[in-house]
Amino acid sequence: MELLPAIDLRRGEAVRLTQGDFDRQQGYGDPAALAMHYIEGGARWIHVVDLDAARTGVAHERAALREIVRLARASAASVQAGGGIRTEDAAEELLESAGVARIVLGTAALEDPALTGRCARRWPGRVAVGLDYRMGPDGVAEAQARGWLAGSGHSVTDLLDLWAGEPLGAVVVTDVVRDGMLEGPAVESLAHLLVRTELPLVASGGVGSTQDLYRLAHLQAGGRRLTGAIVGKALVERRFSVEEALAACAASD
Repeated sequence: MELLPAIDLRRGEAVRLTQGDFDRQQGYGDPAALAMHYIEGGARWIHVVDLDAARTGVAHERAALREIVRLARASAASVQAGGGIRTEDAAEELLESAGVARIVLGTAALEDPALTGRCARRWPGRVAVGLDYRMGPDGVAEAQARGWLAGSGHSVTDLLDLWAGEPLGAVVVTDVVRDGMLEGPAVESLAHLLVRTELPLVASGGVGSTQDLYRLAHLQAGGRRLTGAIVGKALVERRFSVEEALAACAASD
């Protein structure tokens, strides 16, 4: 299982939100320095999100992203980037000009599902979908849009079925309620999704310990495993090292 340390960008700084709430933001300084720390620890991927772009659809953090890409490529690491990618032209700019290895479509994938298919077929394996969800009172996981500010009206499972035949590089699944809480990932929900789809799933949200990562690495359902795990707050707050996280992710190899 691949480890993807996360760097969320806002106003030129590395930040973390709790449960996607912009009023519960913590700052962690220079994003390039944080990226270098992760890369020097052995991370092969860095997951970067432009938070304000996720809400508005307008890129805010291109300079910071380009610097992270430069550092990653110099060390044979890759960058996965999301936030505000609403058109095929925006996807092209990141994938073909900015040096991003993989993009994550969030709101655009929900509001224009056909865009996901077009991009996935144009750049096979380099397009991911971000399915951030909240559990509804009926027990159905509803995908969230526009920086988690609005429900999409689509269930996660219906969307996975819609994109079943597309050459997606990943589906990043985030339980919004768990994100930034450090209380453990939604293992039962992830197991259900592994059974439901053959698309490669990356878990995000809730990881607070290496034991959480170990559980994700060993999670198996329907004969399938997770392909990756995104870790944000636990790493930036040094609850464990990148090296320890990598070891936990590799425990199932």
